[in-house]
Amino acid sequence: MKESGEMYLESIYVLCSTKPSVRSVDVAEHMNFSKPSVSRAVGLLKKDGYIEVDKDGYISLTQAGKDMANKIFERHTVLTKMLVSLGVDDETAAEDACRMEHVISDTTFNAMKKHFGN
Repeated sequence: MKESGEMYLESIYVLCSTKPSVRSVDVAEHMNFSKPSVSRAVGLLKKDGYIEVDKDGYISLTQAGKDMANKIFERHTVLTKMLVSLGVDDETAAEDACRMEHVISDTTFNAMKKHFGN
């Protein structure tokens, strides 16, 4: 999955955990992206089996979507905490973690978690 797809999936995951229902407009507002961009991404995530969209436009994660989103969210959260523990300010840590979460290998991420005791 490409980085942009992972970002959309992570946003849907976060929204699904905080709202009773999620639609494309919620994703657009959350990410500050245009509705056409979100619509395209939603179509691709649906085609790839990560989300389902019902007849009223409500989005839900499939099991594959939940698994992938959880992995991405864990990386973001753990990497942010690690960077903050190194003295990086919260905002910079979150921004850097967002970039890192998409390119770091499972091997390196797991070694970092082990080293930091997560």
